[in-house]
Amino acid sequence: MLMQNLYGKFAKWVGIVALILVAPLLATLFSTEVNWDVSDFLIMGAVLFGIGVVYELIAGKSDKTVYKAAFAVGLLGAFLLFWVNGAVGIIGNEGQDANLLYGAVFIVGLIGSLIARFKARGMFYTLIAAAITQMLAPFAAYIIWTPPTISWSPSVFGVFFMSGFFALLFVVSAMLFRRASKD
Repeated sequence: MLMQNLYGKFAKWVGIVALILVAPLLATLFSTEVNWDVSDFLIMGAVLFGIGVVYELIAGKSDKTVYKAAFAVGLLGAFLLFWVNGAVGIIGNEGQDANLLYGAVFIVGLIGSLIARFKARGMFYTLIAAAITQMLAPFAAYIIWTPPTISWSPSVFGVFFMSGFFALLFVVSAMLFRRASKD
């Protein structure tokens, strides 16, 4: 029964991922602006499916809606950071080494989550740490790669603004985890 339930949840995520990937497939077929190849679809499919599996295995076990929402917002922030940074880059373009600093956000999130054992209170601190790390990445990049050294497209302000958007998602997730820890 348990295995059947897991297979059903995983099959649901396969369907969701397939539906999501229809949009870039159609764009690739009918537009010259989107140019995905097989590896792009495989990577994005694996990442989306992995997010679904992680959500089901961890948040899916909770009976608290606020915990599930907190987990979903945190995963959304991580996914969007991965996607934007990998596709176009946050600092300049996707090929600039400065963008690798954002990998620290994922490391902080993973290590913090494991230490917290995915408990709401520990996840609150983990997501706050991820938000701080998110905002420290452009500061470190600015010190290491000053604007004349590399392109800071869209602008230094734009890079900090975009980093702030991702940090905000992590803070919202943290606040939801904090609420879940008090319920």
